[in-house]
Amino acid sequence: MRKLKVSTFVTLDGVMQAPGGPDEDRSGGFANGGWSVGYWDDRMGQVMADFMGRPFELLLGRKTYEIFAAHWPHSTEPGADTLNGARKHVASRTLKSVEWNNSTLIKGDVPKYVSELKKQSGPVIQVHGSGDLIQTLVRNDLVDEFHVWTFPVVLGSGKRLFAEGAIPAGLKVVDVTTSSTGVVIATYERAGEIKYGSFALEEPSVAELERRSTVASG
Repeated sequence: MRKLKVSTFVTLDGVMQAPGGPDEDRSGGFANGGWSVGYWDDRMGQVMADFMGRPFELLLGRKTYEIFAAHWPHSTEPGADTLNGARKHVASRTLKSVEWNNSTLIKGDVPKYVSELKKQSGPVIQVHGSGDLIQTLVRNDLVDEFHVWTFPVVLGSGKRLFAEGAIPAGLKVVDVTTSSTGVVIATYERAGEIKYGSFALEEPSVAELERRSTVASG
């Protein structure tokens, strides 16, 4: 089974809404779009190039698809040919068709489609941005790896990476690096169930209390 990897920008308080511009996503009255722009450096560019330097397919929500489709078919930037040539799967309740090269509009149940997609042979499946789609994937336990870019910014409100409905799960850090601007880029893999416990001092058992009493009186 191939892996599904999510790559997303978040603030220190977990907000992932509209990192790239004021008009990227104003839903909910969000007025802080574009919060990631001033932090980009060469190290971040290299990490992104490495992540996208291997064969992949894309799984995108509507907003991210529209942003990508409006830009990459007309771009001569490095990586444009790779993105334009990659197979793309688009989750949307409103789009009637998708025109970007090699794009397929997902019809019907998205979790079922993604689950079947992961079982097929092929390269890694990448998700970029696509906040609403990520919530669906997380609630259905379909994400194998998170690439989380945490920016030194606090916004206080906005759509968050892990919202209500996320399934409790243990993760392990397999890679971490920091940009010159303070962005922490960490890769997390699934690590089974959470290991619960307590730091509270344990109450002694009745047998232990009796033993202590015997020792004290002896």
